[in-house]
Amino acid sequence: MANANLNDKLVAAVRIRGTMNVRAKTAETLKRLNLKRVNNMTLIKVNDSYSGMLKMCNDYIAYGEITEDMLGKVFARYKIKANPKDIMAGKLDEIKELLPFGLHPPKHGFRSTSLNVNQGGDLGYQGEKINALIKRMV
Repeated sequence: MANANLNDKLVAAVRIRGTMNVRAKTAETLKRLNLKRVNNMTLIKVNDSYSGMLKMCNDYIAYGEITEDMLGKVFARYKIKANPKDIMAGKLDEIKELLPFGLHPPKHGFRSTSLNVNQGGDLGYQGEKINALIKRMV
């Protein structure tokens, strides 16, 4: 997909699928991304290695660029005092111990947990559409 243009951007990754029948390498990658449970969300400042990790877990997560407004809503939900502008600038050290965020299942459900975005599901790279999914989950 369009992973090449994600470098140096803040990406939100949400785990959609569970742990059954997950390959060991993919499970380890999900663990390193700090996505250990379904409906967990983490924030990632993407570089080349994270881009490869997101591509490897493409069939288990939804990810895309989060906006500052949505980040503020997530912080308000969890009563986090961090400034979303600082986090968007890449200062993730302030909230590192709070990651991952445990979200609710989305209102009105997922479109599909086994199909990619191009096929009409929720898995994979969503771009700006990830904000609509997170909004339904907060």
